[in-house]
Amino acid sequence: MGVSMAAGLAAHSAPEDNPYGPYLTLDRQHWAALAAARPAALDEETLARLRGIGDPTDAAEVREVYLPLTDLLKLYIDRTGALFADSHQFLGLSGRRTPFVIGVAGSVAVGKSTTSRLLAELLRRLPSRPRVDLVTTDGFLFPNARLEELGLLDRKGYPESYDRKRLVKFVMDVKSGVPQVSAPVYSHHSYDIVPGESVTLNRPDILILEGLNVLQPARRRKDGTTGLAVSDFFDFSVFVDAAEGDVRSWYLDRFLHLWHTAFRDPESYFVRFSSMSEAEATKMALDIWDSVNGPNLDLNIRPTRGRATAILRKGPDHQVSWVRIRKV
Repeated sequence: MGVSMAAGLAAHSAPEDNPYGPYLTLDRQHWAALAAARPAALDEETLARLRGIGDPTDAAEVREVYLPLTDLLKLYIDRTGALFADSHQFLGLSGRRTPFVIGVAGSVAVGKSTTSRLLAELLRRLPSRPRVDLVTTDGFLFPNARLEELGLLDRKGYPESYDRKRLVKFVMDVKSGVPQVSAPVYSHHSYDIVPGESVTLNRPDILILEGLNVLQPARRRKDGTTGLAVSDFFDFSVFVDAAEGDVRSWYLDRFLHLWHTAFRDPESYFVRFSSMSEAEATKMALDIWDSVNGPNLDLNIRPTRGRATAILRKGPDHQVSWVRIRKV
């Protein structure tokens, strides 16, 4: 590749970068060199469809960040498949391989949805043409009426605002090969679960599960025991990371974009905010961040970063500056 491993190691002072720690950190130059000779995989029309609001991901970012990540995922998928086949042969069993499950975590507005959609698109284009489904955990939020009963409507997105038992069962059923598994649907337009609507998965080869808290460990029960966590069923996981100040700025930009557009729709849950001045909308967005999204990031989301297989660290320009890969 023309870049030595030593040259590619990013110089950071974090404990995770200890040479005997669990992660190997690669700077953008080293990571990009892994696929430097590859052409851009996605055209501008496709990228425009996959990008989130305000996300500047371009063809170079896809080639230099997401193609190497897709290639690494393919290695994991192939090796996991080989282990499945060998272990079943050893045990004298036969059966269809169960789906490979990828978790994608990170803060509100950090770009994890774009990352998930890009990975889904690139994985579908692998030579084997796997069937890839993408599900977000938004559908497993309790309905607003239930959140109000629980006093959690102002803590939407916190771990306790999700129907965690239903979410764990969904992922467990997918991972164990249940032929058809359904997930509820969430509408950002109505800011609520859509009654009676669901999406059905039919044994995908790969499932990408995207959400704020998908890397949360299992909760401890009152008797001191622990149950299962969603992450127990992951074969690979990605944490999309950035400095909190940058994410707060991106959140504000996204909120103001929606205030200019989607919030004007009379059917939108947020239409009540459309009459605000831009100064009032800005204050509201920052208040929401400082009272809800920021604390959720600090208390619940960022602490799970060290449980990921891969960490993508973004700079202020939304571009990935380094990648951390778990060694163990």
